[in-house]
Amino acid sequence: MNGFEFDWIAIAPFLILSVLGFAVVVLGISFPKMYRGTLGTIVLVGFAVAFLASLQSWDDARLAFGGMITADKFSSAFSCIFILGATLTIGLSINQVEEKYLLYSDYFALVVFATAGMTLMASGTNLLTLFLGLETLSIALYVLAGFRRSNEFALEASFKYFLLGAFASGFLLYGIALIYGITGSTDLTKISAYVSSEGILGSKMFFAGFLLLLVGFGFKISVFPFHLWAPDVYQGAPTPISAFMATGSKAAGFAALMRFMIAMQSTTQSGWQDIIWVIAAATMILGNVIALRQSNVKRMLAYSSIAHAGYILIGVLAGNTIGSSGIIFYLLTYTFMNIGAFGVISYLSTAEHEFITLSDFRGLASSRPFAAIAMAAFMFSLAGIPPLAGFMAKFYLFSAGVKAGYVWLVIIAVVTSMISLYYYLGLVVQMFMRDKEADVAATAPLQPAVMIAISIAMLAILILGIFPSRWVSLFQDLARSLM
Repeated sequence: MNGFEFDWIAIAPFLILSVLGFAVVVLGISFPKMYRGTLGTIVLVGFAVAFLASLQSWDDARLAFGGMITADKFSSAFSCIFILGATLTIGLSINQVEEKYLLYSDYFALVVFATAGMTLMASGTNLLTLFLGLETLSIALYVLAGFRRSNEFALEASFKYFLLGAFASGFLLYGIALIYGITGSTDLTKISAYVSSEGILGSKMFFAGFLLLLVGFGFKISVFPFHLWAPDVYQGAPTPISAFMATGSKAAGFAALMRFMIAMQSTTQSGWQDIIWVIAAATMILGNVIALRQSNVKRMLAYSSIAHAGYILIGVLAGNTIGSSGIIFYLLTYTFMNIGAFGVISYLSTAEHEFITLSDFRGLASSRPFAAIAMAAFMFSLAGIPPLAGFMAKFYLFSAGVKAGYVWLVIIAVVTSMISLYYYLGLVVQMFMRDKEADVAATAPLQPAVMIAISIAMLAILILGIFPSRWVSLFQDLARSLM
């Protein structure tokens, strides 16, 4: 490799996070009685260093490992989103329910390794690199989902996630093998050149490989019909981990999918666009309709997460600058909205009672006004009500879809967004317009770390909603560099 192809700065975020994860493991083994707050502080400092390292390649694209990894504006933006999500997840973990079993060195290390896998997925320009990043992320999440080992729902969540994830990984590997067999390469640039000359339908084997890759990516972003794991896993996993999976894991999946689909954009044939159209429409309809019937808030947020994946697919399908920038803006916004919503659950829950049903939130505004106002803000933003960030995020994505000619898909998205108002505002009605059944919320202790994480998320969705133009302009510049 020459000096341009291999650059330590290009892999700096991944290296920093990997070293940090191993350091936390060693510290936990060497000093088993180390104060958990000290470990958390070390992890947060490491995240800050990795965040700054991610920004070093914003204006200067770099390559590493013979071009298999690239550090550019795309990878920098997504790495920052991943690190922000992981940082807020650590904050949510410092609560009365999870602190008895989560805040140990192995937990911190798994969160760090999962984040490292995400950065590798965003930086990969080779199908093998994307697969390695996905597996690094997935293996960590399999363990994190079942970290509450005394809870049968957590064990069920971990087992289901592992089995279905293993099948999805198998599909992904078979897809990579088929594409390699036809193109002779796993490099996305060479695959793009093949598609330009032969088209995606030029070979049945290539098209089969493409479909198998969609299965693997579809599982990670939980779109129809690969969404079945999400509700059970989100419900059974510890609340901070549910938030982490719903945001960072989904963002990483879309980062890898975008890298791959950009390579497919060079074809003039429309075979794959029709497939994505159907998946997006079915995902939006199914996610929002089933969410209407959920009484468990974590399951409701899981189906909401599925529906939002359908919205984001509009940007993938559009394949234009507005669509790509809209996806990144949406994922940044969604990270704050969803972590904030799960954060309120962590904030209210105690060792004796976890706030996970709609009835638990009855009359919350009178006993815990901060939590009620925060949850209402996140529900309004998820529903797409201005002036919060969720409205602008949907506006940019839907505009990209209309400009690309997918008017009917955007109409479906608007209608299903209106349907989602029922269950989002239903929770707000429970908090502000219903009398509480028990005084559980009033006895819940204050949890400063969780409160800070929620406050940061609230401030972010307000700033992104009122001042979106600067961020969208930044992400459009990023998208132009990819096209």
